[in-house]
Amino acid sequence: MDEMLILVDADDNAIGSQSKTRVHQQGLLHRAFSIFIFDSQGRLLLQQRAFSKYHSAGLWTNSCCGHPRWGESTLAAAQRRLQEEMGFSAELQQVSSFTYQAAVPGDLIEHEFDHIYVGLFDGKPQGAPEEAHSWSWTDIQQLTDETTRNPEKFTVWFLTIMKDLGANEMERWARLAAS
Repeated sequence: MDEMLILVDADDNAIGSQSKTRVHQQGLLHRAFSIFIFDSQGRLLLQQRAFSKYHSAGLWTNSCCGHPRWGESTLAAAQRRLQEEMGFSAELQQVSSFTYQAAVPGDLIEHEFDHIYVGLFDGKPQGAPEEAHSWSWTDIQQLTDETTRNPEKFTVWFLTIMKDLGANEMERWARLAAS
């Protein structure tokens, strides 16, 4: 069964729901979250999306991302998906939100009101293979250089966050996660 996503207005007020497939085919604005997990050295945990994902398969992205279910808070959804995707829990705090719209592979459109959470974790993720093919702890400055040199290796939402917020904001998030 196709997952149902929460449709929102420009202020993130829920206005309905629609199937994930239809939302991405039509580019409907929906609620989402992106999680950025840092370790105590300030490195960011990246995941390489599973090659079986229906869009952006095999691309590198932030630590975890997803969509809340109807009636589920965005924070609760973020905590649930972090455990499901990466096999660990972390205390999360929201640091930002933004809206973006971008074409993704497969003639689909991402149009998300994206809530950004940060957290701290110093262990070894146990990623679910149907979600994450691989993972890597990455220095923020090296990541900035890599996204500039090879943007085709990364998801559009991750590139949007990196471009709009930059390394300084990522480093601030790392300090915030560690505090």
